[in-house]
Amino acid sequence: MKRLAITVVAACFALPLHAVEPAALIAKSKKETPAPPWPAGDERGMANALGAGTMARCVWHMSQPKAKTYELSYIRSGTMPLSGFSGPYVTKPKSSAGIPGTSQVFNMESLGEGAEPGQQGTQIDAFGHFGYLPQAWDGKGTPPSDGARYYGGYTQKDVKPTPDSPLLKLGIEKIQPIITSAVVLDAKALVGGGQPMKAGETVTSKHIEAMLKAQGLAKRGILPGDVVYVRTGWGDYWKDPDTEKKYYASAPGLSYDAAKYLGDRRIVAIGLDAPFIDPVPDGMLAGKAGPAAGVPDGIPFALHHHMLTQMGIHQIESAKLDELANDKVWTACTMVLPQREKGSAGAAVRPIAVGVPGK
Repeated sequence: MKRLAITVVAACFALPLHAVEPAALIAKSKKETPAPPWPAGDERGMANALGAGTMARCVWHMSQPKAKTYELSYIRSGTMPLSGFSGPYVTKPKSSAGIPGTSQVFNMESLGEGAEPGQQGTQIDAFGHFGYLPQAWDGKGTPPSDGARYYGGYTQKDVKPTPDSPLLKLGIEKIQPIITSAVVLDAKALVGGGQPMKAGETVTSKHIEAMLKAQGLAKRGILPGDVVYVRTGWGDYWKDPDTEKKYYASAPGLSYDAAKYLGDRRIVAIGLDAPFIDPVPDGMLAGKAGPAAGVPDGIPFALHHHMLTQMGIHQIESAKLDELANDKVWTACTMVLPQREKGSAGAAVRPIAVGVPGK
């Protein structure tokens, strides 16, 4: 029944006139895009694919006469939806100050303890954000992190040798500026039938192929070096002030097979209008429900595992995708510039997209 509904939505999904890079440019860019394996000791992951080929696709979108710039991040504040894994995001304004002997006044502010700006709001994960153990932890005592492994085969000793150590490898400062082409997939329209996807619901590889077809992108497809943005509709629950406390409680996400599908296409980053990338059913974070169906045993955040530790693909969480999708901008140039905070596992980020609205 669900498959029938997807087919009906895809058939009814208006094929807009939209800006897609010319075939000759795409063919040339493919030849200029490096492919793995990457050099030994790599910390850049799929961002190694960025260069002349991906930049050429990006420049084409920026050069279009009707191109618009879209903000893909939310405004940050102390009343925005907050992660349950972090402390309160409290900004403390300071009194206006002056400089003796001058006519100047200046203003500043500070963050409260535990705010964790790198894991709140629109943010990007460093590869060192997640590692994996050789076997599941039984929950007794402290996690046996000494045996953890990370992207590129790095060990806990390589990445975070002591509890108070910053990330010595795979930190956020290792992310180069991501300036490349983007594909925008509207799962709210095709999977959700125009409504936000449900908590724990997944976008599968078949959904991705159906969206590419419905949005007129089947021939282009997803190219090495692309950033893929998926609108699930969960961003509709981002409210500031956050009175409903719904946004971070659960969310839809990508299925494990979708992660492998995108990894095989060597994307640089995946961004969702949801807080986790992984599907999180109602009650999962409170320990009252298990992970979504199809998740391998022992890795409930399977998307984090596959993208960060296995593939070297960055994750952009809580991307603001409503305007981009409403304007049917299915391909664009995107720019993602994380803060260069040495040794950090994540960073606040302000991604943008430049593209031509569809018709």
